[in-house]
Amino acid sequence: MSEAKLDVRAWLAGAVALVLLGGGAGYWLARHYGNSDSPAAVMGAERKVLYWHDPMVPGTRFNKPGKSPFMDMQLVPVYADEAGESPGVRVSANVAQSLGIRLGKVEKTTLKPTLSAVGSVAFDERLLEVVPARVEGYVTRLYIRAPLEHVGRGQPLAQIQAPAWLEAQQEYLSLLDAKSEAGQSLRAAARERLSILGVPESTIRGIESTRRANASTTIVSPIDGVVSELGVREGTAFMAGSPLFRLNGLATVWVNARIPEAQLSMVPTGSTAVAQATAWPGIDFKGRVIGLLPQVDAETRTLTARIALDNAEGKLSPGMFVNLEFASPAIASVLVVPSEAVITTGERSVVIVEGANGSFDVANVTLGMEQEGRTAILSGLTEGQSIVVSGQFLIDSEASLKSTVSRLESAP
Repeated sequence: MSEAKLDVRAWLAGAVALVLLGGGAGYWLARHYGNSDSPAAVMGAERKVLYWHDPMVPGTRFNKPGKSPFMDMQLVPVYADEAGESPGVRVSANVAQSLGIRLGKVEKTTLKPTLSAVGSVAFDERLLEVVPARVEGYVTRLYIRAPLEHVGRGQPLAQIQAPAWLEAQQEYLSLLDAKSEAGQSLRAAARERLSILGVPESTIRGIESTRRANASTTIVSPIDGVVSELGVREGTAFMAGSPLFRLNGLATVWVNARIPEAQLSMVPTGSTAVAQATAWPGIDFKGRVIGLLPQVDAETRTLTARIALDNAEGKLSPGMFVNLEFASPAIASVLVVPSEAVITTGERSVVIVEGANGSFDVANVTLGMEQEGRTAILSGLTEGQSIVVSGQFLIDSEASLKSTVSRLESAP
């Protein structure tokens, strides 16, 4: 019985000793590690936020959280223990390969701006000739009976009778044999009157050679071209001042092409153009821009460019459609990037640039002209920079994911 009591006392003494030993060790550990930077202490302590930023635009800092004004994502906090890390979105090589990110280079090259457009052929209004009636009369015979008939210079158009012409012819005829100085002066005045009244020069010479006045006078075409408007019919009378015929030459024609407002600088007045018509495959018609009509279409935001084309052989006719190629002076030494590398948000244009250690940053750029899948960069990049050509939005998704993970990690 005494031995059992001694065993119990010995067990109780050992248990008390162990408890005291554990408490002392815990107290010593707490005093020793209470202010250390152990992982548990770091997770338990509140992390200090230096600022908030958009990972896609790391250069801009914000003093409070919120939604990024640049991308559709929340701002990400930057803690004091992260301040030494490089800005931008960091993507490992394996992730970049799985995302299909393709890189390119900023290059410097020479661009030769070209612009294509479609236009319709029209008469060259500068070649318009009107055959007017300067006196009253009527048509006794009509040689051209339908509009758009081809006529040559000097070809008869119609025979007309005009009392005023007959009177003027007889007056001139009576003065042809005048010998005195006064008579010769009157003869010159009578001949001038015939010209003013519109009597053809051929008719006046006929009076001088035949010494006979003609009741009917034949009027002829003054140019080579087509009859664009027929103002009289055979047997009809006409008033003084009314147009008898309208004739248009075809040595040159106009082409009216609609040019987008944003590309007007590529078709300055005087620049050259080459046209091709489906009716004449393989034939180039050369011309130049003679004017930009000062009116912009409010719906299509286009402006009409007028091009004069050489048509010496008469192959082009009004109403035809032609394809136009405009050539502007070459632009030398300009930075270019693949057009697919440019992201336009509506407020700005950006290009994602590869940084160090697999990071990606956003560069604001000023765009120039675009040609053959390449876009000129006026500012924002330097030659030789590595840029992201494809996979930009996947990088944006990676940035959004990083932002979400950061917020989740800081929530506890």
